[in-house]
Amino acid sequence: MSVSERPGAPLVSVIVPCYNYASYVGDALRSILEQDYQSIELIVIDDGSTDDSARCIEDALRDWRSYPGVRRVEFIRQSNQGVSAALNKGLELAQGEFVATFDADDVMVPGRIALQAHYLMKHPEVGCLGGRAQRIDQHGAILPKKNKAREVRSYDFSQALAQALVVGGNLVMYRRDAMLAAGMYDPSLRVQDFQMTLKIAHAGYRIDVIPDTVTLYRKHEGGLSRNYLAEYRYGMQLLDLFRDHPAYESGKARLLTKILGPAVTQDKRFAWRLFAQIPLRQWDRQLFKRFRHLLLKPRARQAC
Repeated sequence: MSVSERPGAPLVSVIVPCYNYASYVGDALRSILEQDYQSIELIVIDDGSTDDSARCIEDALRDWRSYPGVRRVEFIRQSNQGVSAALNKGLELAQGEFVATFDADDVMVPGRIALQAHYLMKHPEVGCLGGRAQRIDQHGAILPKKNKAREVRSYDFSQALAQALVVGGNLVMYRRDAMLAAGMYDPSLRVQDFQMTLKIAHAGYRIDVIPDTVTLYRKHEGGLSRNYLAEYRYGMQLLDLFRDHPAYESGKARLLTKILGPAVTQDKRFAWRLFAQIPLRQWDRQLFKRFRHLLLKPRARQAC
């Protein structure tokens, strides 16, 4: 008997914040409603959308009672307050033992909730469980796969900090007690996935990432652009909370290496500043690759 069929299977709360994703939110919500797990509550927070998102959400949720695994649905509309505030609102309403956050422009693969809930039931030490994503285009067509992970990766706090580990909000299932122990989301730190990953690990839980694909991640022109300046500001604000930890220096180097991806072509002066902050003992193959791009790649042209 699978976990989705067991009497008394733990309730899983799925929280979906939405801001201006009218073109995609219906697909996202239907992929959740169609999950085969038998104890789901769905909480949707429209964060002040100015497009047709609210109507699309209402249309997708209209027949939610016809889905046998869905126990409760709640749709909240609020003024625009940002992703962290929307997630906190959803978490305040959540009643599940486990919580999955999900992006309103992605698609949840069949069987994902049962897979992750079963894993958390077997591993009570894990507070944050990630998975892998398969990219799709704006029409839902599968794009070439990059990640070839074959095994579970597990992290304690020192390891998560050293890697500047981020378990993406469209891939994750949390233990709700772990989120509460971490203090929920701090809206002043606009790196919600990064902060929750580190804060849960710091609270004493393990972070695991399974090799299974759990999400179809949509690449589209309307997606949020990578704001590397904000990522640097808020990422460093978060890391500096752990400045006295031995893994801090490594975590800072890994964070800056990630930010250097766009910076080496979009803002070479800023990129030089980042390289200057990384001691030579923290240079790795990826950072050397970034440095080569800084020297050899032309500066990206700004869109008119």
